[in-house]
Amino acid sequence: MEEPKKLSPNETLKEKSGYLRGTIAESLDSASSAFGKDDNLLLKFHGSYQQDDRDRRQQLLKDKQEPAYSMMVRTKVPGGKLTAEQYLVHDEMASLYGNGTLRITNRQGIQFHGILKKNMRAVMRAVNEKLVTTSGACGDIVRNVMGCTVPVRDRTQLEIFRYAKAVSDQFLSRSGAYQEIWLNGEKVDFGAKPMEEVEPIYGKTYLPRKFKIGICYPDDNSTDVYAQDLGIVPEVDAKGGLTGFNILVGGGFGTTHGVKTTYPRLGSPLCFVKPEDLLEITKAVVLVQRDNGNRADRKQARMKYLIDKMGLDWFRAEVEKRFGRKTEPAHAIRISGIHNYHGWHEQLDGRFYYGIFIENGRVKDEGTFRLKTALRTLVETYKPEVYLTGQQDAVLSGFKAEDRSGVEALLTAHGVKLPHQISSVRRDSMACPALPTCGLAITESERALPGIMDELEKVSASLGLDQQKFIIRMTGCPNGCARPYNAELAFIGRTVGTYDIHAGGNLIGDRLAKPVAEKVPHAELIGRLTPLFTAYRDERTQGEGFGDFCHRVGTDRVKALLTPALHA
Repeated sequence: MEEPKKLSPNETLKEKSGYLRGTIAESLDSASSAFGKDDNLLLKFHGSYQQDDRDRRQQLLKDKQEPAYSMMVRTKVPGGKLTAEQYLVHDEMASLYGNGTLRITNRQGIQFHGILKKNMRAVMRAVNEKLVTTSGACGDIVRNVMGCTVPVRDRTQLEIFRYAKAVSDQFLSRSGAYQEIWLNGEKVDFGAKPMEEVEPIYGKTYLPRKFKIGICYPDDNSTDVYAQDLGIVPEVDAKGGLTGFNILVGGGFGTTHGVKTTYPRLGSPLCFVKPEDLLEITKAVVLVQRDNGNRADRKQARMKYLIDKMGLDWFRAEVEKRFGRKTEPAHAIRISGIHNYHGWHEQLDGRFYYGIFIENGRVKDEGTFRLKTALRTLVETYKPEVYLTGQQDAVLSGFKAEDRSGVEALLTAHGVKLPHQISSVRRDSMACPALPTCGLAITESERALPGIMDELEKVSASLGLDQQKFIIRMTGCPNGCARPYNAELAFIGRTVGTYDIHAGGNLIGDRLAKPVAEKVPHAELIGRLTPLFTAYRDERTQGEGFGDFCHRVGTDRVKALLTPALHA
């Protein structure tokens, strides 16, 4: 493949950064409340984004004051598994140094918001002391590896979870910059190989763009495996044994409004490998992207564009060169569902795990709703393992049968609804943070979706659809952070206060939704959707999901139902 003639500024910066050092350390020790542009780019590799309070931005500008800068800091939690101690240090740091909330991400990590620059080292050190890292949670690197949500429900799932952790360890950065800047050069053992100055996988310039990996389970695609750059689908035999993995490549949802060369894409089947070959095949895929991804145009730098440009056969041949032998064709992929794990379930050892719905992943105390305090109290009292889900919920495991009533009573006392009190239409909804913290947000998302869901609950109840499962997602821009493009119904921020509507994805995530309405004002969303929900109630076939209905009747019919002039 011909080398790009001109590299993007990011590539030059990475190469000259001294393996991600830049001048971050010097900036931390300065009196300024903000980092410079170059350090901002490098900080992403360390797990942080600089942000400012966009609710206050215009007034501060008018008053000739600088923006209200703070940092988002994200921890990298392979498969979403935390010990009780690890969860509690997150809770403590959010209270001491953040805005008092935690946000569970849809990649099974945790974000702090509102961290001041001067407090970053304290936060980094505290989480690292509990063997949690922020390194690689952002940046042009392999991000948090998603894994089976609750690996305590059967032995094979636990085995698959361990593979997810091994894949994550393989792609940790080896640069000493993280330890030097944040931990005073202290070396911390994360279960991976010792840190070294040379990056054996990434090199000086790391990857062309971010790279996402996720492993699902045959009966649960809550990790949205088709949306990953590299998706891993376990194959389990009739006796429940793991026989190998199907590898998907080229998923990715980031787009730019009005730029037709950017688009969402689902992963394509590449090959099948035995369990013992998983690390080598994942490494080979990442190396092909490292060596051939577009480093001149960041809008074309994700692996999906490389595959579409060069073809899947070319890509497979390049993977096989690095893998060292021919690959086996992909087997039939069987994914049967998606779970949220809300409520009580028996686990492998006879104890119980409990799934808690967390709207848009935001763990907070607000008035009589005191979710943050409730979770902290539960973890302090019962010492459960904590699993963060791809749906931005939390699952606590290891309870005894006699604990169950006490757990429910504690949640209720803190104003937290139990699973049976949450509507089916809301349970699987998801929104990105958007305003006021995200610098890319065009319009509201996390703050807007709860109100929309309130109205949709009324509509669905009036139509007798209140027991129907829906996958509904919202983003404040087209970058796709809440994975809207394969949802049954999605609202994607288009301009301030307006959204494009996409419909027709499905419950297992292997079909893209289609755009069916543009620039719909926030206030008109429910009115536009009501005729579509009514048609779904009246015309669906037995057992047909909402997304399957929209797909069956076709884009033109859905567009007509969403057009207000036809229902005046």
